[in-house]
Amino acid sequence: MGSRPRGGESREAGSRRLPQDPDGIVVTAVMAAYNEESTVEASVRRIREVPLQVEIVVVNDGSTDGTGEVLDRLEAAGLVDRVIRQPKNLGKGAAVRAGVQAASGHVIVIQDADLEYDPMEYQLLLDPIRLDRADAVYGSRFQSGPRRVLYFWHSVGNRFLTLLSNMLTDLNLTDMETCYKMVRADLMKALPLVSNRFGIEPELTARLARAGARIWEVPISYSGRTYAEGKKIDWRDGLAAIWHILRFNLFTRQSKVRWHRR
Repeated sequence: MGSRPRGGESREAGSRRLPQDPDGIVVTAVMAAYNEESTVEASVRRIREVPLQVEIVVVNDGSTDGTGEVLDRLEAAGLVDRVIRQPKNLGKGAAVRAGVQAASGHVIVIQDADLEYDPMEYQLLLDPIRLDRADAVYGSRFQSGPRRVLYFWHSVGNRFLTLLSNMLTDLNLTDMETCYKMVRADLMKALPLVSNRFGIEPELTARLARAGARIWEVPISYSGRTYAEGKKIDWRDGLAAIWHILRFNLFTRQSKVRWHRR
């Protein structure tokens, strides 16, 4: 089973150079949870099985089911390092931003609470960062990794949004909308993120491109949910994503990111 950060060693990790010893790297998993009572515990337990030092920060984004009670129990049992409680539902972006600010690891990975992504693939994401080849790594669902076969039009929509984002960022990503984005903590904390909902995906990509981050992709597996199983994103979020891609690449002032690769 994976370990939690030892003692208080990771408290200032986000501002430090990555340890040369890969066993010393602390990964903070930032999990946004909204009405995920049926899956959030299994998601946390999967992360705890990862053979890395992992800090788990869960943001309860105004859940109205039993998610809060489950998280309280997991925190009391020491399975979750910190639970942030949003008084009302503000959206994935707001939850991610709150989790990023609370993170104390050397790198930060965004993790959903719905079992669609496999935390055992954290090592795949971490390797390019650990080897100093990347500052951010995207887990691509479209690079031949195993995946559950689901909605054709969702796939088309994801590829279109990635194409539009690539045209404006001049990146050649295959999966801009992926949840699995792992970023050096010092860089992630320096990005002036403002999105509240699913706009966090194109915004984060645009901000990383502007910061000159070295971005890698690695293939990952994907076990998507159906709407009957609790999937929340729909066509309205797709239309909003188009606006956010345009907004953060064309209409947002280019703030200088105070971050220096060491």
